[in-house]
Amino acid sequence: MKIQSAIAAIVLGGVLAAPAFAQTPAQTAQQQKMKTCNAQAGDKKGDERKAFMKQCLSAGGAAAPAMTQQERMKACNAQAGDKKGDERKAFMKQCLSTKS
Repeated sequence: MKIQSAIAAIVLGGVLAAPAFAQTPAQTAQQQKMKTCNAQAGDKKGDERKAFMKQCLSAGGAAAPAMTQQERMKACNAQAGDKKGDERKAFMKQCLSTKS
């Protein structure tokens, strides 16, 4: 009788523990999204990586990554061309404040 009780307890324990080890489709989808975003993040580090991963995971991972402040500064400088003085200052202020 003790052997049958022990076997029944093991089987019952296995049946009750099975759902804890099974992956749900939601977990698998989230893991896939994490894998995709991680690959897209490339060699970003620190705050830049953290911001990218947050945006990527919340937006479905398909959105283009935002420009860093340094990249935005380069682009605005190129667009400013040969503007001088207050005109350049106003242009740079407007250009750098635009989210792109």
